[in-house]
Amino acid sequence: MRRSHVTTVSLLVALALAACTNAKDVLEPSAITPPATSTPSTPGTQGSAVPAPSPADPAIAGNPATTTTPVSPSQSAAILSKTRLQIAPIVGASVEAATPLTAELQTRARQRGITLAGSTDQTATHVLKGYFSAISEGKDTTVIYVWDVYDPAGNRLHRINGQQKSASVNSGDSGGGDSWKGVSPATMQAIADQTIDQFAAWLGGKAG
Repeated sequence: MRRSHVTTVSLLVALALAACTNAKDVLEPSAITPPATSTPSTPGTQGSAVPAPSPADPAIAGNPATTTTPVSPSQSAAILSKTRLQIAPIVGASVEAATPLTAELQTRARQRGITLAGSTDQTATHVLKGYFSAISEGKDTTVIYVWDVYDPAGNRLHRINGQQKSASVNSGDSGGGDSWKGVSPATMQAIADQTIDQFAAWLGGKAG
């Protein structure tokens, strides 16, 4: 009889411990708090904490706020027609080489619809300053050029540079002589054409 009483007490203690363990499990925060990544669902949503971006959101690819409108040919022509370009004296080139260069600069500018301003013209919108050097190697002479574009206040806005190889027109001057004597007028005219074309392209490009 006593042994039966002890057994009954043991069972009661075991049931009490089991009840305490279950209660502890229920009271754990993880058992009653939903995961941090989930949010209560509301009608019309799928429980996402981040609202869907609207079509007007500039962060969406393809939104007009992130695109650049290209400049049309008519707009580019209008920009060039308002440009008054002043060409400063050429630095580094001989008078013989600079003469066909400046003449072609004027011709090409007119072809592109750009007005040239005189050295004393106060209405110039841009000033073009050129720096040149010539290097002879055997029968060939290479002309290296750099153009800086300034605004009327003297701020540099753009740089154009390059080089043009010319078959020497006077092979006797190659080496230690005057390299400019080996530069043909056609070479300087080609540089002038490239310069004005790049200047016009820059004007149209920066407007867009």
